[in-house]
Amino acid sequence: MSLLTEKESVFLAEKANAIRVSIIEMLLEAGSGHTAGPLGMSDIFAALYFKILRHNPKNPTWEDRDRVVLSNGHICPVLYSTMAHAGYFPVEELKTLRKFGSRLQGHPHREWLPMLETSSGPLGSGLSQAVGMALADRIDSKQNERTVFCLMSDGEMDEGNTWEAMMLGAKEKLHNLIAIVDRNNIQIDGFTEDIMPLEPFADKWMAFNWHVIEIDGHDFQEIFDAVEKAKSQKEKPSVIIARTIPGKGVPEFEGKYEWHGKSPNKEEAKIALDALRTFGGKVVSEHE
Repeated sequence: MSLLTEKESVFLAEKANAIRVSIIEMLLEAGSGHTAGPLGMSDIFAALYFKILRHNPKNPTWEDRDRVVLSNGHICPVLYSTMAHAGYFPVEELKTLRKFGSRLQGHPHREWLPMLETSSGPLGSGLSQAVGMALADRIDSKQNERTVFCLMSDGEMDEGNTWEAMMLGAKEKLHNLIAIVDRNNIQIDGFTEDIMPLEPFADKWMAFNWHVIEIDGHDFQEIFDAVEKAKSQKEKPSVIIARTIPGKGVPEFEGKYEWHGKSPNKEEAKIALDALRTFGGKVVSEHE
């Protein structure tokens, strides 16, 4: 496996931190939205958009781009923030989150923001959409030309549609499909294992004949290695189960399911921004 250089790892960590800063600022401005999941997934999104994906912010509809399907659309603040920092649209536009007429709605709306692959909101639909895209690429003889990534939450595994998509993806041996599940162990009403236990989680995916990789979702080398391993699998689709800390980067938020579906007030945002803006011993701005 390829090793990330120290420079690359530092670069990705700085990007992830800047993404988190923008997430807090946009949620504060909006006065509503989801906090824990976006903060927890910032490292994975930074790794995807600044290292892994085949994409072109200056040409969002580039035919040969990798596809990114966000199934758990409620964590869209991390998607919007990452795309803005990657150059898809101005960072300043992030402050319009959830505003009337904004392109950045509380759940992604493809017709309003054309660089999105799908609209999402109802949980459990994304993997079916991604399976369809991967299958279409195989029919069009493009299965080896690009990868379809499906970002999912562990809570949405309560939805039966997800398991149907898992069966079809495995049946069709869609090796160009990589699901990444945010295994943060929380959902809006509490901890996943209290509401609808998922364990043994990896075993269930394996039983559905998927190639399963478990990682620390905050370790850039593990993220990068997992995607390389998934791409090398040519007989079945892959799932990367990423163990993450909800609210990552803000000690007061970390691991608390109460932050799943609420935004910070001014005092809470100040606490979060003070923690995030002092990064690696230096003060950073939202534009870094």
